[in-house]
Amino acid sequence: LADNPDLLVFGMLAALAAAGTWLMIASYFGWPVSTTHSIIGAIVGFAVVGLGFEVVRWDRVGTIALSWVVSPMVGGMIAFALFRSVQLLILDTVDPLKNAKRWAPLYIFLTAFVTALVTMFKGLKHVGLDLTTAQAYGLAVLISVVVVVLGMLAIRRLRFEYTEDEEGSHFGDVEKVFSVLMVVTGCAMAFALGSNDVANSVGPLAAVVDVVQTGAVSAETVVPVWVLLLGGVGIVFGLFTYGHKVIATVGTGITQLTPSRGYAATAAAATTVVLASGTGLPISTTHTLVGAILGVGLARGIAAINLGLVRMIFLSWIVTLPAGAILAVAFFYILRSILG
Repeated sequence: LADNPDLLVFGMLAALAAAGTWLMIASYFGWPVSTTHSIIGAIVGFAVVGLGFEVVRWDRVGTIALSWVVSPMVGGMIAFALFRSVQLLILDTVDPLKNAKRWAPLYIFLTAFVTALVTMFKGLKHVGLDLTTAQAYGLAVLISVVVVVLGMLAIRRLRFEYTEDEEGSHFGDVEKVFSVLMVVTGCAMAFALGSNDVANSVGPLAAVVDVVQTGAVSAETVVPVWVLLLGGVGIVFGLFTYGHKVIATVGTGITQLTPSRGYAATAAAATTVVLASGTGLPISTTHTLVGAILGVGLARGIAAINLGLVRMIFLSWIVTLPAGAILAVAFFYILRSILG
């Protein structure tokens, strides 16, 4: 593309339009499809028609396709193990409320520590802070302790229906404790989304901006701050407008989630995505979270899962990459015919 920068602009604009169109269609129907695979499919489609079949690194595409299986499985296994630990240490005990308060700091610490540690090792290098291993671990522990303290203060402010010494069903009170943990895992999941999915959308845009500003194609593109902010604003706007349909599918359609189950699912998904982002593998946040929710459902028994909906979700995953590619081809020819 070095001799034809205009082609890169048309291709990346077509890829963004294609991925955006497919994601809006999927969101309208409430399908939790992958942003990652939508944009990858769109870029593959543009590359094939604009440059030729042989320029695509199909081995890399194969690795990404493998993540369709790997990321839900890893997320599911971590979520299964996490929720089983919640069942054994808290839910299935004689005094679940007391044990929920006892183990809550550990669960909060683990979630905050994994997110903070990967940020220390990988994220801060991009802003000019290169920490040693000891500094990274120390700072991650410090941040995690602060999050634990804030979390425990929030738990102490809760009003419980029963005290630990009173008889009665404590499970409603236990879920109140886990609602605080859900705030922590929700923040971790949002962080994971920003490190993975938003990066996929601003990547093509950053390439277009670089070509327009310099008139040439460069191997390394510096992403302007306003492009990052645009990605952040866009994801929030999308959440407010179309997000409720996908929220309903993921939150209640696959299996019935409570705060304790939701904690296990989001903590597992955030851990998987943040670790994958640290290694540079563009796995799908959506696939990982759905896999994690399935893991929680399996911990309760196969009957707790809506298998019909799961089949529909899997089918939408298979369609996503070719749908992105076909739409990108269409948008590429439309843009080139209009703009020359």
